[in-house]
Amino acid sequence: QVQLVESGGGLVQAGGSLRLSCAASGGTLSSYSMGWFRQAPGKQREPVAAISWPNDLTYYARSVAGRFTISRDNAKNTVYLQMNSLKPEDTAVYSCAADLRYWKVTGGDNPEYWGQGTQVTVSA
Repeated sequence: QVQLVESGGGLVQAGGSLRLSCAASGGTLSSYSMGWFRQAPGKQREPVAAISWPNDLTYYARSVAGRFTISRDNAKNTVYLQMNSLKPEDTAVYSCAADLRYWKVTGGDNPEYWGQGTQVTVSA
């Protein structure tokens, strides 16, 4: 059973940057594709970025492409989401997810493992 814990959220001004981390315990992230999702108040959860295993293919939602970067450090059992040029509309709870199937972490279905989420608030 893989447990995922996110960190790095907070309050930032528009144009600023944050780096989210997703650390795994209870198992290794090797073999898992990883994704970041977000849910804003009153909106549906949406996929933001994903990275595959083993060849590190990446996916980005159109709204974040060019501003966000997903990466993984398998030695540290951690996945990151670097968020630059943040906008107020990026405000949401960000959650990481893991699944053996890449298509699930790109939003095709519900991934198997989820973290509890971290709040990101971008002020205008």
